[in-house]
Amino acid sequence: MNKVFVTGATGFIGACLSRELLSFGCRVRVLTRPGSDRRNLAGLDVEFCEGDLLDSESLARGISGCDTLFHVAADYRLWTRDPSSMYAVNVGGTRAVLEAALQNGVSRVVYTSSVGTLGNPGDGTPGTEETPVSFSDMVGHYKKSKFLAEREAERFIQRGLPVVIVNPSTPVGPHDIKPTPTGKIIVDFLNRKMPAYLDTGLNLIDVEDCARGHILAALHGRVGEKYILGNVNLTLRDIFSLLEEISGLPAPRLKLPYTPILVAAYINEGISRLTGREPLIPLAGVQMAGKHMFFDSSKAVQELGLTCGPVKGALQKAVDWFRSEGYA
Repeated sequence: MNKVFVTGATGFIGACLSRELLSFGCRVRVLTRPGSDRRNLAGLDVEFCEGDLLDSESLARGISGCDTLFHVAADYRLWTRDPSSMYAVNVGGTRAVLEAALQNGVSRVVYTSSVGTLGNPGDGTPGTEETPVSFSDMVGHYKKSKFLAEREAERFIQRGLPVVIVNPSTPVGPHDIKPTPTGKIIVDFLNRKMPAYLDTGLNLIDVEDCARGHILAALHGRVGEKYILGNVNLTLRDIFSLLEEISGLPAPRLKLPYTPILVAAYINEGISRLTGREPLIPLAGVQMAGKHMFFDSSKAVQELGLTCGPVKGALQKAVDWFRSEGYA
């Protein structure tokens, strides 16, 4: 792994991955859209390739001379008025960049999927890479589009492209500039906009550990295999308790019943379709919260050598960064 091409490098995971690759001694070329927010890459010795996932010419130019591709880019939103654009990027863009990789003979591809594409027992039992799943299990257009994109990756594996798939759980840490939906939960907590919680759960991982997991997948992953990049399963109440310890702010004590919130989300969704404004309560987010999103990352630990630091430390770094950057 000498010269690498990274898509999604301006984003949360992609920027952290770019920093880790540089520290690993790689030469890094990144795909960036014209006019994109490059704050996460400020000061990094990376080569910029302007282009777009739907521009095959820019993809061919970007991947030329690179031996490894990290395809991290995705349209990650819980709500969009025009779902077709999300499918175009997540499915069509994945197809296009993997085709460019195939045509240019790269030696390894790491495709960033999501635990959202995997099976989830729903009873608190952690899901694994082998838990049965189907398209009908996908909630919301983001998960549906990523599920279909993962199928594209599998088709390219059948065509001989050496792809390893990683399924990050919920990364947390600094430089979440957008922020991600999980980052927004932290920001809302810090701004005292989180008066109550739902009975749900997530698997958290430090974004830096997640980035290193990508590199380990490139070095040690078996072609055609999936690896969950996760760490600790926590209920939302547990997460808020940790944020209380870190920030000194009180965690919400009120647990909301699920059904009324789901009804409110459906109402918000209808209003948003009329107004074009993002709903205050995203329906997909509430539907996802109907299950504890717990996962088992032991395969990545055993086969890749993934090691993770304490999640509380990652949350501390996230809180410090959001405060220092004026989000809270």
